[in-house]
Amino acid sequence: MLKDIADKVRFGKRLSAEDALALFRSEDIFSVARLASRVAAKKNGRRAYFVINRHINPTNICINRCRFCAFSRSKGEPGSFELTIEEILSKLKAQKSKNKAALREIHIVGGLHPDWPFEYYQEMLSAVKRSYPHAAIKAFTAVEIDHFSAISGLSANEVLARLRKSGLDAMPGGGAEIFARGVRKSLCPEKITGERWLEIHSRAHLLGIPTNATMLYGHIESLEERVDHFLRLRDLQDKTGGFQAFIPLAYHPRNTDIGGFYSSGIDDLRTIAVSRLFLDNFDHIKAYWIMLGEKVAQMALLFGADDLDGTVVEEKITHSAGAMSGEALTRQEMENLIRKAGKTPVERDAFYSPV
Repeated sequence: MLKDIADKVRFGKRLSAEDALALFRSEDIFSVARLASRVAAKKNGRRAYFVINRHINPTNICINRCRFCAFSRSKGEPGSFELTIEEILSKLKAQKSKNKAALREIHIVGGLHPDWPFEYYQEMLSAVKRSYPHAAIKAFTAVEIDHFSAISGLSANEVLARLRKSGLDAMPGGGAEIFARGVRKSLCPEKITGERWLEIHSRAHLLGIPTNATMLYGHIESLEERVDHFLRLRDLQDKTGGFQAFIPLAYHPRNTDIGGFYSSGIDDLRTIAVSRLFLDNFDHIKAYWIMLGEKVAQMALLFGADDLDGTVVEEKITHSAGAMSGEALTRQEMENLIRKAGKTPVERDAFYSPV
């Protein structure tokens, strides 16, 4: 079976769902890695990307209670927080003073605050863009876009158009989790459906807003449900071409309702490799070092990944659930990880243009 898949890869033929399942179940992980590495090399040569970025979480107060999430709080609950626009700008200013490198990307995601009006988010983007006109703002998951639509009475299209006018340049891929309805109902029953997530990203693409795509794995999903998730992403990418990167997100169990275990390094690497082979219309596969840890992310560069994300500086969501990685890496540390994997480090902007 693996030989047949290798022949498909060699001749540039698209893999089927059955092929993806066979790759997940194969005991020959090194052959799977070689195939994925070959595909990555065709797309990006020996280049491995990173970005000088900053993560901002405006609030962890959220009307939803996803069972896998350790980040969200209710208003007034110990540990809850809500940042003013001035506090957000202060965090960014502190980052700029510490890091002389140009800030290329500002990544903003947070909880679904019960009281903030939609206008607050528009003001937030406008203020950030005025202060950092050369940095791309990548902000708000599809779940947040749906929330803004609900509280404003505007369509998702109008919400996206207004945010773009306020300074939105791109969208992250969070909130996808697993598209399968049964798993989603157990993991996050209050969250939008997988179909709604795909619809909002499709609308963003048609408005010229590039986005990322994610998959949360290693909790209660089956391999078949992972492959179904891949297939739906690949189908949408065929239609719109608006996804920039796919990012597999390893589940972290601490302080969550469902508990369980951390994913294994083998599963992490295999998931990277299978995604690279199956998602043939995605240019980039990201090994998000925050979730994988620096060393597994480095290994992932040999399993089909071509991007490590960025400097991050302050990460709260995954660390709330027990991330064992640090919260920041310097440019020099990113370059060192990439070089020692035998790849060529390329600093990029939010749109994968070398800078």
